[in-house]
Amino acid sequence: MKKLIFTALSLSSFVFAQNITYKIDGKDYEGYYKSPSKDAPLVYMVHDWDGITDYEIKRANMLNELGYAVFAVDLYGKGIRPTELEDKKAMTKSLYENRTEMRKRLDIGLEEAKKLGANTQNAVGMGYCFGGSSILEFARSGKDLKAFIPFHGNLATPEGQDYKNTKGKVVVFHGTADVVVPMSEFSDLAVELEKTAIEHEMITYSKAPHAFSVFGSPNYREDADKKSWKRFTEVLEETLK
Repeated sequence: MKKLIFTALSLSSFVFAQNITYKIDGKDYEGYYKSPSKDAPLVYMVHDWDGITDYEIKRANMLNELGYAVFAVDLYGKGIRPTELEDKKAMTKSLYENRTEMRKRLDIGLEEAKKLGANTQNAVGMGYCFGGSSILEFARSGKDLKAFIPFHGNLATPEGQDYKNTKGKVVVFHGTADVVVPMSEFSDLAVELEKTAIEHEMITYSKAPHAFSVFGSPNYREDADKKSWKRFTEVLEETLK
């Protein structure tokens, strides 16, 4: 894993950037927090299936430049950053099959952000791929965030779940050419959110495959990435104070 950005402190000891180690059931987890100013609106970020990497850090920096704080939660455990396909599949499967554990790790991560002084009362949740699926799990859990925003995430609602407890709006960015998460999941989610009367916005991008926003990957599509990022930042402006 590439080294993350070091800790920086202002004269008032305000933490601008820090790797955060915390425990869940006696096991170490390592999130990442970066904020441009005290009380900055918060983006609670969930990583892709390879854990917190330079990709999430780059996105956090981009959001910081726009005035938003970011807490990237770790759903795997400190030092667990899978690089092999089978390991990535195994890590995501372990949480897809234990939604209670996924929710617990999301909950504790948000509490850690709050302990750091993050403005969790003025916050949205977002994530990429596996992280997008996870942030929708957080939405269904009834967590009090202002919006839940998946980028090319799994959109299927697990059996026995629904969006009746969802408190924030749902904004989905998806690629029409995604063969991992088919358009049938996209349309089913749209119908479900409408039926449940959840405020939502769902956008697809032509010729955009799964993981279209991941810089440097074979699936990266600049046009879809730039368009979705622009709308994402507009949603942040509309949603956060």
